[in-house]
Amino acid sequence: MDQEAKKRSLRMITYGLYILTAKDGDDVSAGTVNWVSQASFAPPLIMVGVKKDSHLHEIVEKTGHMALSILGSAQKDIAADFFRPTNVEGSQLNGHEFEFSPEYGLPLLTETPAWFEARVTDAVMRGDHTIFVAEVTGAGVRQPDAVPLVMRETGWFYGG
Repeated sequence: MDQEAKKRSLRMITYGLYILTAKDGDDVSAGTVNWVSQASFAPPLIMVGVKKDSHLHEIVEKTGHMALSILGSAQKDIAADFFRPTNVEGSQLNGHEFEFSPEYGLPLLTETPAWFEARVTDAVMRGDHTIFVAEVTGAGVRQPDAVPLVMRETGWFYGG
């Protein structure tokens, strides 16, 4: 296989950017993810790729719950803030205000346009990421006219 062609073609897949959070008691983890897609209308299922060697993966696998805060087009700086280890100080997560989700008590960034929380139903463990399939159990929209942040607009690459 032509490795350069593989990399370039895979990078043409459209990706959004999200902050994935998980919580186990007082142990909170959060990170920027982009391998996310809806997988079913009924029930409402999503699939999320999470790096296997991450603390976030460990908590999602253990608890079976996750939440995603959807980033708006002008929130590249927030995405960058979650490339580093999770830091919780009072009501801030990596320097950003958060609240807890209604059903599972997971951190949701309050400045993002929308969010949802989900219960893991299946996991596909192949390669260096696990694909968690999860049923959406709660959702909220703060900014209905927001345009989501997409990877291509950032100049970053995570794929290929």
